Amino acid sequence: MTPLKAAIYLAAVPTPGRKAPEQLVKKVDVVLGIAGWIGTAAGVAGVIVTGAMMAISMKRGESSEHMSRLGMVLCGCVLVAAAGPLVGFVFTE
Repeated sequence: MTPLKAAIYLAAVPTPGRKAPEQLVKKVDVVLGIAGWIGTAAGVAGVIVTGAMMAISMKRGESSEHMSRLGMVLCGCVLVAAAGPLVGFVFTE
C-alpha cells in the first residue's frame, strides 16, 4: 500500500461526537450525586464506628488493630472523594 492510500484510509475514519442525550445526563447526574452522598455518609459512619471501637477497646484494656481499620476507612473516603476528578481527568479530551 502506498503512503498516499494509507493517508486517505486514515483520514476517512469517522470521529463520532460524545454528546449524550440531555435527559440521560440529568438522570445519571442524579444517580451519581446520590451515590456520592451515600459514599460520604458511609465514610463518616466508618470513622465514627472505628473511633467508638477504639474507645471501647481502650476502656477494656484490649489491644486491637484499629489503626489498620481506620486506614482502610480513610482510604475508602479518599477514593470516594477523588472518583469524580479522576474519571474526569481520564475521559476529557
